[in-house]
Amino acid sequence: MPDAVRIAMFSGPRNISTTLMRSFEKRPDTVVLDEPFYACYLNRSGAPHPMRNAILAAQPTEWTAVIEQIKAPLPVGASISFQKHIAFHFMGDAPLEWTKDARLFILIRDPRAMVASYKNKYDDVAPITDSFNIQRRIYDDCLARGKPCPIVDASDMLLQPEAVLHALCNALDIPFTDEMLAWPAGRRTSDGVWAPHWYDAVEASTGFRPHRQPDIVLPLDLEAIANACRPNYEFFYRNRLTA
Repeated sequence: MPDAVRIAMFSGPRNISTTLMRSFEKRPDTVVLDEPFYACYLNRSGAPHPMRNAILAAQPTEWTAVIEQIKAPLPVGASISFQKHIAFHFMGDAPLEWTKDARLFILIRDPRAMVASYKNKYDDVAPITDSFNIQRRIYDDCLARGKPCPIVDASDMLLQPEAVLHALCNALDIPFTDEMLAWPAGRRTSDGVWAPHWYDAVEASTGFRPHRQPDIVLPLDLEAIANACRPNYEFFYRNRLTA
């Protein structure tokens, strides 16, 4: 029996990460894990996120327990595990050794759009900067080990979902399937317990929504946070996967 393919996506918050989780979950060969290290992050950081107590009760708070969960055998009929990770959950010296057995990719979005969207849901947007820094750490580690780590920009995915998904699947060495382009609306049992606060838009979706360039105006303090992310974003954008 062939080994399971384990795919780890590292995204910042308020990107299309949950949309991509929907896309991969629609594959008949794939199961998904929604932010399995979220409770570990909350336990370690003390961040007062919405639904904090429910998240801490729903997930393991120790890294080793989550890693065991990630490496567990897949259900019968599944050959791919898709893990959605928010990069700032891996603060400080959070262990990344487990990624050596996974196929990684980075999901990026223009930081001004991320900051504006995150501010609508939660006041502290500083972790967006942390996410870009951690994504760069992960990418550089892959580069040093000669391990592929494709980069996908959200706007490219929304402009050409089929073409970019084809390119991403090729980069991850898995076949593309048409099922990845559409899914039924609604919540999933695989969604994290935090879904009621964060997932209203994706729950209403049935596919990749057409890309729209938002008209964003940020106050100076938020503009400064977006600017702090700009060097990493531009680096990733130059090296991104193209259709």
